[in-house]
Amino acid sequence: MSKRGYHHGNLRQALVEAALGLIESRGPAGFTLSEAAKLAGVTPAAVYRHFAGREDLIAEAARQGYAIFADVMRYAYEKGQPSALASFEATGRAYLAFARQYPGHYIAMFESGISVNRTPELAHEASRARAVIERAADELSQHIPPSKRPPAAMFSAHIWAMSHGVVELFARNSPGTASPFPPEDLLESGIGIYLRGLGLIAPDD
Repeated sequence: MSKRGYHHGNLRQALVEAALGLIESRGPAGFTLSEAAKLAGVTPAAVYRHFAGREDLIAEAARQGYAIFADVMRYAYEKGQPSALASFEATGRAYLAFARQYPGHYIAMFESGISVNRTPELAHEASRARAVIERAADELSQHIPPSKRPPAAMFSAHIWAMSHGVVELFARNSPGTASPFPPEDLLESGIGIYLRGLGLIAPDD
């Protein structure tokens, strides 16, 4: 099986898939390259044809995660058009959906300690994901008077931080952090309070 996968050019991705499963079940520091190789059906030595070490394998998992994340966010943004408000709120909901659907990727991206600047490819995909949120924030912020308008990067960072906090505390089934409200409701109400504070939503909406 391992030779067939290697000759078909699938070994690299098989290792990434194995790593994602281990990351999800044990965390980014809870497995070895040998274990990933075993799950992929190859010898440990075969891993080094593609990755210099475990961190490089995790970085590739993170890169693929950011690529998926950017596409998910862009789809949510475009689906919300032509309303800038709908697009902005949709990107927040997409964050929660991504974390639920791709937990291994999410952990590799945000909880592994791997810098987004570890490789140019990883940095590119991470930047592409941030750009979608910043674009949505920039378009929505045009409805705020210039004197009261926060920079788009700050605007989007606030929502990213809020989304990330809801995921970490209430959407990942962490012990002792159960919420009486669905994570989607928590995020929607939090974004609503933030946008009302900026005057983008009327107080009674």
